[in-house]
Amino acid sequence: MRIGGAMEENLQREVTDKFSLRGRVYKQLREDILNGRYKAGDELKEVAIGEEYGVSRTPVRDAFHQLELEGLIAIVPNKGAIVEGISPKDVYDIYEIRTRLEGLAARLACEHITDAQMDEMEEILYMSDFHAKREHFEKVTELDSQFHQLMYAASGSKRLELLLNDFHQYLHMVRKISLSTANRGKISNEEHKLIADAIRRNDADEAERLAHEHIENALKNAMDNGLKELIEKEETKKAAGKKESKIG
Repeated sequence: MRIGGAMEENLQREVTDKFSLRGRVYKQLREDILNGRYKAGDELKEVAIGEEYGVSRTPVRDAFHQLELEGLIAIVPNKGAIVEGISPKDVYDIYEIRTRLEGLAARLACEHITDAQMDEMEEILYMSDFHAKREHFEKVTELDSQFHQLMYAASGSKRLELLLNDFHQYLHMVRKISLSTANRGKISNEEHKLIADAIRRNDADEAERLAHEHIENALKNAMDNGLKELIEKEETKKAAGKKESKIG
């Protein structure tokens, strides 16, 4: 019994370690792609990534397959993994989806937020004010993420929280640029204050409206600061590719 129990425990540990190792590699690679360390078109080699992360090729290969399912890389036979990343059109689409889902998260937060979460939200708003006035843009971006992540958690819906956290991370580079331009960091925090106030008053309709409007404003700011041109350039490139393929 003890031998069988030990074998089962060791097997379980091996399985857990395997999946946690794969998970760590996947998470790190995902972050490196989303924060711009690896850019669209970059080639990722299993051996090189394994050496860099200090792991064998197996967890790297597993992570590659997961990232391919997510659309962040494409695995090309006899060549390797090519980074696709988040395209300008993807960014636009994610903002569009978030305008709907963020409103839902704010509405649900009115029902489920705890006193401790409300206090934490107030602290985030205070610190955001402090750093925005001093143009500490890295910190402003970090606190912006904390505000949204807290609201998602306060919604009481684990599925909605996971989905919105993924979307929020996809837009990391865009938000980092956006929050450091045209006083967007300060304006964004003022919008956060209004959302928080509506949640505190348990005004679900107003919280939903304000959260929806907040993401619409973020999208408009991104479009005004280069996203529109990038989308047009991407569409022109696709149209030219289709034309060449027809000629060929």
